[in-house]
Amino acid sequence: MAVPCVRVPRERGEETRQRLAEADAIADGYEIEVVDGDIYIPIEESLDPTGVDGDIVYRDAPVREGQTLPKDLLDFDPSYGRLGKIAIIDEDDDERAKEIADALMDSDLPIETVVNRASPIEGELRVRNWDVLAGETTETVHSEYGCAFELDIEDVFFSPRLATERHRVTEQVESGEQFFDMFAGVGPFVIPAAKRGAETVGVDLNEAAVEYLRRNAERNGVEDRVTAIAGDVRTVEGYDDWADRIVMNLPHSADEFLDTAVELAGDDCVIHYYDIQHDTDPFGPGEAAIRAAAEPAYEVTVETRHDVRSYAPHERNVCLDVRLRRSP
Repeated sequence: MAVPCVRVPRERGEETRQRLAEADAIADGYEIEVVDGDIYIPIEESLDPTGVDGDIVYRDAPVREGQTLPKDLLDFDPSYGRLGKIAIIDEDDDERAKEIADALMDSDLPIETVVNRASPIEGELRVRNWDVLAGETTETVHSEYGCAFELDIEDVFFSPRLATERHRVTEQVESGEQFFDMFAGVGPFVIPAAKRGAETVGVDLNEAAVEYLRRNAERNGVEDRVTAIAGDVRTVEGYDDWADRIVMNLPHSADEFLDTAVELAGDDCVIHYYDIQHDTDPFGPGEAAIRAAAEPAYEVTVETRHDVRSYAPHERNVCLDVRLRRSP
């Protein structure tokens, strides 16, 4: 399982290890490794990366021998996900779900809460219901690529499975950019963009998510470069012709907001447009919708057609990285 690790040159390893140990930040269930002159120290998901002297990377760290895992307490290897110190399972059988939850809590994994999916993602706020099987809180701190995100899974939508995709996009951000996330949630695009020096705006209908976005800006030391707005992005004023880069991660209905995206776009703007389409033509409908909204005011160039993941049988979650240049 991929876990966050602090990576530093080997000669700085012991100093870094001691500092992390003093902060009670080392994930004790995994081995520290040395690879090609660098040392990788597994850390807790909840670690606030502010002030960490080293790169934070995800890698499959070896499990420490002697550690008790859930499969050691069961007669099978259970399937579960991790979000901070919350373990997430998806079981229809209540008895089996409770058995897995007990094993997760009794294992040596750093888990404080176990939840079972009780509904699909629903409503315009994109949240789901959960059955809490063990533990007392659905709030946690999740870390990815050097950023820490506080959130409550009962109040907000967050998918740790999209960490690599978020990193792909935000690695393209340059210092000084004007970055606009139209459906920002708790900030998984906004915060890393701000850390790269962009001036950022994040909008979301979910007031709880926007409050967490503000907290996460402070947690990651970028509050001076983050503007968080609660509301429908179509009613937000003051940002026409403003954005150098726009994220539209609302794949079931992003096409309904393309007119607003075009209004937000500056003279040269990249839009990261997320879509879910049938695998026979996963990119065509999105590209057609963007061209219909932006042309002829903008010249439209598709820079990347990126397949993010399988969403359902014969359906793909994809991203179009599209550059809009204002026509002369």
